[in-house]
Amino acid sequence: MIQITRREIFNAAHRLYNPKWDKDKNFEVFGPCSRIHGHNWELFVTVEGHINEETGFVMDLKDLRDIMREYIISKVDHTYLNDDVEFLKGQLTSTENFAISIWKILFPVLENIGVKLTKIKLVETANHYVEYFGK
Repeated sequence: MIQITRREIFNAAHRLYNPKWDKDKNFEVFGPCSRIHGHNWELFVTVEGHINEETGFVMDLKDLRDIMREYIISKVDHTYLNDDVEFLKGQLTSTENFAISIWKILFPVLENIGVKLTKIKLVETANHYVEYFGK
């Protein structure tokens, strides 16, 4: 087994805001991130599988690119994550929750084509990223 990774970049705004709390409590917990702000996000998707003897690939990275763009990037690029993205509705748009939501979407798609999703890495800033490996 070998792993390969594809990176895609997108822009999106969000705010960390718990609707159960008032504005002051949100600012106390989340600071300036309780206000709407944007990021240049990086999404890394890592899959694992056997190398196909005919192609030398685990999977064609163009296919992985197309899957990432169809199922995730097209839905989140240049959006306000809190309101515009259906798969994030009803949850805090923390990087952690965002990464888990991406996993839930991509896992069955990739499994269906014969590769195993092993990691989602979502970079919010140069100093902050999460890695999610499934349950």
